[in-house]
Amino acid sequence: MSRRRLLEATAGGVLAATAGAGVWAWHSDRLPRTAEPAGGGRSLAHPADQSFLHIVAHADDGLYFMNPDLEQAIRSGARSVTVCLTGGEADGHNVSRHARDPDHVPKDRAAFARARANGLRAAHAAMATGNPAARWDVAAISLLPGFQVEIQTLHDAPQNQLIFLELVESRAVWQARATSLRGLWLGAAGTLPTLRPTGSPVERQFHYTRDQVTATLLAVLDRLRPTVVRTLDPNAVHSRKRPPATSDRDPRLAGLRYYDHQDHTASAYFAQAALAAYRARDRPAIVENYLGYEAGVLPNDVDLKTARRKAALLSLYGWADHRVCGDPAGCGDRKVDGSALSGGSRNWTRSTRLRAPGSNAWIRPAGDGRLAAFAVMGGTAYCWTETRPGSGSFGAPVPVGGTLLQGQIHVVRRPDGALQLFASRTVLPGRNAAHRRELLTAPQTGTAPDGGPLFAHWESLGSPDADPVRSLEIGFPAAVATPDGRVHVFVRTWDGNIAHRSGPHGGRWSLWERLEGPVGTLTASPRIVDGLDACVDSDGLIHLVAPSAGTVHHWVSKEAGQIPRPGAATGLPQPAGPVSVVPLADGVVRAVFRRSVTAQVLIAERQRMIGGWRVSAQCEPVGGYGRVAAAPVGSGDRMVLAARDDAGDVRIAMAQDGPKPWQRGRVPHSAAAGVVQDAVGRAVAVVLGHDGRLYAARQTSVGQTALFGAWRAQAGSLERTGGGSP
Repeated sequence: MSRRRLLEATAGGVLAATAGAGVWAWHSDRLPRTAEPAGGGRSLAHPADQSFLHIVAHADDGLYFMNPDLEQAIRSGARSVTVCLTGGEADGHNVSRHARDPDHVPKDRAAFARARANGLRAAHAAMATGNPAARWDVAAISLLPGFQVEIQTLHDAPQNQLIFLELVESRAVWQARATSLRGLWLGAAGTLPTLRPTGSPVERQFHYTRDQVTATLLAVLDRLRPTVVRTLDPNAVHSRKRPPATSDRDPRLAGLRYYDHQDHTASAYFAQAALAAYRARDRPAIVENYLGYEAGVLPNDVDLKTARRKAALLSLYGWADHRVCGDPAGCGDRKVDGSALSGGSRNWTRSTRLRAPGSNAWIRPAGDGRLAAFAVMGGTAYCWTETRPGSGSFGAPVPVGGTLLQGQIHVVRRPDGALQLFASRTVLPGRNAAHRRELLTAPQTGTAPDGGPLFAHWESLGSPDADPVRSLEIGFPAAVATPDGRVHVFVRTWDGNIAHRSGPHGGRWSLWERLEGPVGTLTASPRIVDGLDACVDSDGLIHLVAPSAGTVHHWVSKEAGQIPRPGAATGLPQPAGPVSVVPLADGVVRAVFRRSVTAQVLIAERQRMIGGWRVSAQCEPVGGYGRVAAAPVGSGDRMVLAARDDAGDVRIAMAQDGPKPWQRGRVPHSAAAGVVQDAVGRAVAVVLGHDGRLYAARQTSVGQTALFGAWRAQAGSLERTGGGSP
């Protein structure tokens, strides 16, 4: 039975919980909407066809790092569950950093953990109902035999739930400590205890092994069967500061120092382990990973309106309104208080960044002109193929293999018309495997009877950083094929540079080599930020672009087919995230990216004869964050753009001398949109909806001024059975 039919059949049943037992079901009633953020019209994706699972380490992680996406999920009317692994008890001192006399507040870790939970539910209630004082139903349930967790259900919108495992947190951002999620993951601790918050319905303290934490998250996945799973960053970037001292004298705790909080990274590892087991049961979900503290040292990438909304919700969490909640433990986390938008670490409200920056090449024409789009769900790649060239209709998704793939697929069309796929994956630690990341490729081998492309098994391209720990920091691939048939792939290295491999016709690959560094001195760390793109211009030259903390960097071949070398300094403004590059006629290339602080979409142009870059146009402000997809249309200087807006929906526009007005599509989606020209010459845009379906829109006719038709869900989505009691 489909999710929607099950939901209708159960008539909106809700989760019932009693001490020691839980029964899961679905609820479909639409939520009341609050005034912020604005966004008219109805989404094409039905709430019954979507469900969201957010896995975080501390109570405020989703508010800092996953918003505005978290709020958009809650406001959609779909089921939304947040699992918080630790109690976040820290030093137990619930006091504002601006307090005049902080010592008068007693230190009480159990009370502080409760206060943080109270703050979280106030923020979630505000997002769902507009009322931070809305009632929650609180109970203890058993997700794993012999263990209890606390579950809170929003009474007036019961499709929204919070689950607290109450594990002891590390109580330090980076200092090595065996009694922590990281210590448990690395085996430095055999078990990790819980800390029972004040007033918890959970009856006693528990001790979890590593496998039991994973099994608990797997139990949530099994019951909820989410279409979208969101976690913190599993691939944190190292800092150049001194590594942490191993005070616990366990060599497993030694290692690099990272920008992110160790609990954030470890929580993402446990989520990956649970998802690996869940994927093995053939229940695909879209997975999104969000940067944590690293976002605070990168350029701000959301506009001020979005940052203020994030800060307002964090202020509720931080009890800045001094509301009375009736709990002597406290009504929020005073360490946040009302300072969420001001400087220091609170700069996190000014950014929302996905670890996988998205691909600008996940839809491409196959050899016969039919479009083929690729996406990752459940760690496996899937392909949607147009029913015939220019038809505007895609068939059912077909799996094309892969396990534990991350982010978006990057697709190259070789000169012979064959496609080649590139992806990144994580290999989890095991008896004969080190925890590492690697790049993969799969070349097309033929065509199925229904016209869809067939691919060889995924081949590992390894990592430019052979050390497993360093390999965890490599980026996501960008690749091109040159007219001589050679395929080139580029990736960010662990130390913030760019590495390259190539092979004739996408095989017999060269060894990894680092490109020469960009013009100018890169002193900031991280240096090159992930979010590369590459293209081949009309003269056969390879262009590679990459964002850094200061500007956009550019590499270009000196002769057709050669490895690109650093070009002149671009002088372009500070980018807010990934950069997309588009080849046009007469050797001209354009770069499209968001400007930091404002998130405004800029178009920059490099002319062959001049060789310098300039900002040639800017689009109407739409907010949003992440990659702006861009592709050439026709034989001149026309191009099509697609971007996420501040409501999480997709916007599309044509551009020539300047960009045309954005057209809005009410399709909340994952990662970056895809854009391409079809066999007829029309611009086409696609997104992967949060329900796991492919949505497409295309121009009603050929030409710069032709508008896009309506967005349509493509047939043949992957069916998921709805959640119920196991």
